[in-house]
Amino acid sequence: MFKRWLLLFCASACAAAVFETVKPPGLDFLHQNSPTRQKYLVETMGGGVALLDYNNDGLLDVFLVNSGKIEDRPRAPETFARNDPRYWNRLFRQNPDGSFTDVTKQAGLAQAGEGNYGMGVAAADYDNDGYTDLFVTSLGKNVLYHNNGDGTFTDVTARAGVAGGGWSVSAGFFDYDNDGKLDLFVTRYMEWDTAHSKSCNEPIHMYCPPGEFPATTNLLYHNLGAGRFQDVSAKSGIAAIKGRALGVAFNDYDGDGFPDVFVANDGMEEFLFHNNGNGAFTEKALDAGVALSADGSPFSGMGVDFRDYDNDGRPDILVTDLARQTYALFHNEGHGTFQYQSLQAGLGAISSGSSGWGMRFEDFDNDGWKDLFVAQGHVMDNVEKVDPSLHWLEPPMLALNQHGHFERADAGFPTPVAGRGAAFGDINNDGWTDVLMSVLGGRPILFRNRGGTNHWLTITLRGTQSNRDGFGAIVKVNGQTQYAGAAGSYLSSSDKRVHFGLDQAAKADVEVQWPSGIDQKLTGVAVDRFLTIREPENKQ
Repeated sequence: MFKRWLLLFCASACAAAVFETVKPPGLDFLHQNSPTRQKYLVETMGGGVALLDYNNDGLLDVFLVNSGKIEDRPRAPETFARNDPRYWNRLFRQNPDGSFTDVTKQAGLAQAGEGNYGMGVAAADYDNDGYTDLFVTSLGKNVLYHNNGDGTFTDVTARAGVAGGGWSVSAGFFDYDNDGKLDLFVTRYMEWDTAHSKSCNEPIHMYCPPGEFPATTNLLYHNLGAGRFQDVSAKSGIAAIKGRALGVAFNDYDGDGFPDVFVANDGMEEFLFHNNGNGAFTEKALDAGVALSADGSPFSGMGVDFRDYDNDGRPDILVTDLARQTYALFHNEGHGTFQYQSLQAGLGAISSGSSGWGMRFEDFDNDGWKDLFVAQGHVMDNVEKVDPSLHWLEPPMLALNQHGHFERADAGFPTPVAGRGAAFGDINNDGWTDVLMSVLGGRPILFRNRGGTNHWLTITLRGTQSNRDGFGAIVKVNGQTQYAGAAGSYLSSSDKRVHFGLDQAAKADVEVQWPSGIDQKLTGVAVDRFLTIREPENKQ
């Protein structure tokens, strides 16, 4: 009996780590959050990371968002010293040998904007010219960088009309009206600045909870073409309700052909904006069963993914939150409703003592089931003084998906850190998904997938009637479903290529349901390859 138990235990606990952590030459970045004695809440919330191929050489490059310098007693107007190279955002070009070169200055990205304390990033080809652009969020004003196609970027924020204001956090590009042009959604956390900050829990002196500050609205920009956007936050209904938003993700949860928006709110009910198909949205989180936990309590929503984890063809929702709150998994039951399934899926035991931020459902072992990686660490750097059982620094979590049930696995990095953003993609193009995680006040960590023997298929979409990136396409391969896009996680933007693990399947049947309504099918596709699928000009 003991031998049988040991074999079962070692099936997961004794398995070799899925990842190895590496330090690629040239990827030299230190996130500067500038913690102060004043405990300004913004200090503990950054920073974002993006994986993108900005120069179309087939290799994923890295963009890292820096935050800035905060003084204990800042003077107005605040600049956050963003002109100082120590506080620049950074773009690293990947070289053919796997090393990286810092190209920030030559790419025109050296100036992050005085007065902008950096937060997150979204990457996509918003003008359909074939080159991936960058949108950077901040406490202050946001910045849109147009990719010129020659290795440089131009700040086009003013012309595009997307500067926003306030405390912007996560952002994502999606085509909410299926007109072939990518629109932009931006979450905002609260009404806050250093002049109106305060500390809490004296005499311990801690960061205040979000409820101490006024809620605010999110932003929705409609892409008009010709490089311009229109703020339709009020017109669309997005601004009709205030929240304390952090993460955002997109998917079509009710299968009506229009992308919906899930927003992770901190310390209050979550938001699910249903796309009405006429340019307007209706908030339906409570009706759909995704506003609160199973016992009707609000939780501290931070990161989010909106993806089918159990291969039933319907997108589910996972929200990370603070320790004592169990990561919230909402299973899509169909007919526009969800059911809270954290305990049933095994997440209760492995997440209740942890605080999660950036994350994603992704098939790391290519067995055909999406696993889970979470960047972890508490929001309060002195939380142990309040509760010794909680921890400011935590190692990341990896949970392997065993046919819809998650079991903790070895992420290959036991060192506790303050994990925040996380982006996912195949950095070395070997068919196995890697993770780049940002660390608050630290250096990013690259989790390189060790690989294995299972088969895989990675698809690049080329829209013609739809947006060029194919964002919003529903891709089905051998009974699995993926929603094309780069958003989700927390503050971050992932590889836009669509990855499938295929276990031992030697061939793949592929179906792409494009946002335009075109349905495209390929049968008997060879596996273990990178495949580009171009949208047909007409419906098949």
